[in-house]
Amino acid sequence: MKLLRDLLIIVCGNFLYAAGVVFFILPSGLITGGTTGIALSMNYFFDLPVSSFIFCFNLIMFLFGLFILGKSFALTTLISTFCFPFALGLLQKVAGGFILTDDILLCTLFGGICIGTAIAIVIRMGASTGGMDIPPLILNKYAHIPVSISLYVADCVILVLQAIFSEKEKVLYGIVLVLIYSIVLDKLLMFGTNKMQLKVVSSKVDLIKDAIISEIDRGVTLFHGRTGYLEKETDILLSVVSNRELYKVEKLIHQIDEDAFVMVSRVSEVRGRGFSVGKKYLMKKPE
Repeated sequence: MKLLRDLLIIVCGNFLYAAGVVFFILPSGLITGGTTGIALSMNYFFDLPVSSFIFCFNLIMFLFGLFILGKSFALTTLISTFCFPFALGLLQKVAGGFILTDDILLCTLFGGICIGTAIAIVIRMGASTGGMDIPPLILNKYAHIPVSISLYVADCVILVLQAIFSEKEKVLYGIVLVLIYSIVLDKLLMFGTNKMQLKVVSSKVDLIKDAIISEIDRGVTLFHGRTGYLEKETDILLSVVSNRELYKVEKLIHQIDEDAFVMVSRVSEVRGRGFSVGKKYLMKKPE
């Protein structure tokens, strides 16, 4: 059931990507990066159907990934390789000449949101969107070029290629589109995983520790340290809580010790008991 659920979510992600292209990118004549950007260029220069080109290109990239990056990687791209061009062709037929909006700014905004959200959904399911994701991974494996750099360079080349036949204003909107879906992708990949880390220096650290464990139901770790000025031995408490629990924890700490020194920082991802996996309660051994 979990596998079936994951497959359905990946399919939905590909349909959302296709919807962004069909309802916002194509009607407004926007330019974009990735495989879709190459397909738009091929459609202009050689009148090749966008969905057909994407299918052929994804299939070629899939074969490259299969033989160069291995079967385990190829399996994660298999669904998107066939699902995205199918969804694109289907939505184009269903939509016909339907235009949701003529406002190019709205098309840029919602097109970016759809594409960024769709890619994030697919990636969070442990899959890949295939296409232009694969060449940077191959370059990283053999030439040790960072994937992010290869992707940025490829998107820039694709945008320049489309700039040849696009209006200047649409080129600028296309750049904004790429920025929007990049930001949306980055935020959604981190959504729900970033937490707040607290470090507490206090003379009542034992009371604070017991309060966090009993009232907040979060684990704590104690580090042994020494103050810099008076050089007194002290324990430093470390704990990770959710954003919603932060205010309650800070209030609890200062109720116990008004002079407690509290450092709060955001961590991008936390994995382990209580966060990525369920909590596990252990019984203390009697002394």
